[in-house]
Amino acid sequence: MGRALIGGLLRQGTRPEQISVGESVPAARESLSRELGISATADNRAALADAAIVVVAVKPQDTQSVLEPLRDLLQRNRPTVLSVAAGIRVSALETWCGSGIPVVRAMPNRPALVGAGATGLYAPTHVDAAHRAAAQHVMEASGEVVWVPSEEALDVVTALSGSGPAYFFLLAELMADAAAQLGLEPQSARRLAVATLYGSGLLAHTSDVDLARMREQVTSKGGTTEAALRAFTSADLRGIVARALESATLRSRELASQFGNMR
Repeated sequence: MGRALIGGLLRQGTRPEQISVGESVPAARESLSRELGISATADNRAALADAAIVVVAVKPQDTQSVLEPLRDLLQRNRPTVLSVAAGIRVSALETWCGSGIPVVRAMPNRPALVGAGATGLYAPTHVDAAHRAAAQHVMEASGEVVWVPSEEALDVVTALSGSGPAYFFLLAELMADAAAQLGLEPQSARRLAVATLYGSGLLAHTSDVDLARMREQVTSKGGTTEAALRAFTSADLRGIVARALESATLRSRELASQFGNMR
């Protein structure tokens, strides 16, 4: 995700010399420097030396061990801390960074890799507009951004857009498999399913028509689409989707309890 954000910022016009990365893996450091032209170092303190905004893009279980040694530097420079570490609560981040550091949490998704991401952002009320704007600017480099009113809402964002690409991939996979079983050549079925997935998303993204209306526009009375949608309704697709998102939301909260309150 860090690489996706860097790529987006560079495409938006941020100069490579304005970006510095702390990366512990030598091969990753070399790749970042060579391919993106940015500064990458094994020394996190050097990477953060003059940073106005610090993006925490590490595994949840590594967040505390990364941030606590940097507390004195964060306290001196007072940057905005933007965390994409899944499940780590603001209260834990504020403890590890030290008092008064403005912390913003983000829940992006995998399409950020191609600049088409969807991100939920949350900040507590004491984080001011300037720090919120800084965080939003970074995340908008990878796609759409929506602010949510509570930290708990980020668990729903995780279930919807964070995990959502897998749901659409599964549907496209099942559609291609079904078409192949009906006699279409498998490679052609895959190409058509992927193109339909892409085109439908693009159409929805560029339209101001609500999703129900867009569905109706494709559904002719007595036609093939209506027959397919009737089969979905008979199988309780609405209930299946509701249960799937509920399961993902609950799991996100379980993981937050496991990793998000570390001390």
